[in-house]
Formats: sequence, C-alpha cells, structure tokens
Amino acid sequence: MIAADGNRLSHIANGQVKTETHAPLAERLVALHDQLTDVLLRHRPDGAAVEEVFVNANPQSTLKLGQARGVVMLTVARQGMAVGEYAARLIKKAVVGTGAAEKAQVHAMVSRLLPGVKIAGADAADALAVAITHAHHLASAKALKRIIA
Repeated sequence: MIAADGNRLSHIANGQVKTETHAPLAERLVALHDQLTDVLLRHRPDGAAVEEVFVNANPQSTLKLGQARGVVMLTVARQGMAVGEYAARLIKKAVVGTGAAEKAQVHAMVSRLLPGVKIAGADAADALAVAITHAHHLASAKALKRIIA
C-alpha cells in the first residue's frame, strides 16, 4: 500500500496474505477475502490495482490464480473502489523501464522509489510495483484531463 501526492510516492504498508496450503481451495479463498477485508478496513485506500493473469505452464495453477484474483477484485469492489488491472510487462516497464525486467530489478527499483521501505518478500515487492504503476497511471490520467479540459 502506498500514498501518492502527484508524483511523490510514500510507503504505507506491505505484506503477504497467507493461507493454509493444505486447506481446501474454498477455505483458502475465504481466508484471502477475510484478510484483505481487514487490510482495506484498517487503511481505507482510495483505490486498488491487480496484475493481469498470466498463463503458467501448469493450467491448474493458472486457474487457482484466476480464482484468487477474482476474490481480490470482488473484495475491493465491494468496498466501493475501482480496480486497475495491469499486465506484468507494463508493470515492469513502469517501474524499471523495461518490460523484460527480472524480479530482482523490480525489487531494487521499488526500494529506490519508496526509500526506507522494508519489503516483506518477492510477492510484496510485486504488489508494491503494481501500486506504483497504478499511481503513475492515475496521475497521468489526471494530467491529461487538465490538458484536454
């Protein structure tokens, strides 16, 4: 979670939602919903964004990711927020400057863009990169509206 004031970004929070890996999928999706709802109620963000689904080598993994992503989008939408969606290559390009960036490069740039942040792992770095991309796109859209108006 980040705050954006124009092109100035600041870190609010980051972490990972964890579920029991051996629990049935439905229980894991409920846990995801409950934990995300807690985060949203605690921080009251203005918006949210998710990474678009990519196709894994394992179709089951892709399906499960899509189901989890659906829970995330529903949970956010039920809080009255719009959800931005961004492709992985676009996120990497927005944060690193190239759509072919490695995870380590994304992590390093997130650390530079949010000085002093303690990132809670690779997934948290990816989530912060999505948030940064969303903030940049919202700022660009606002600037464009001012130019057109």
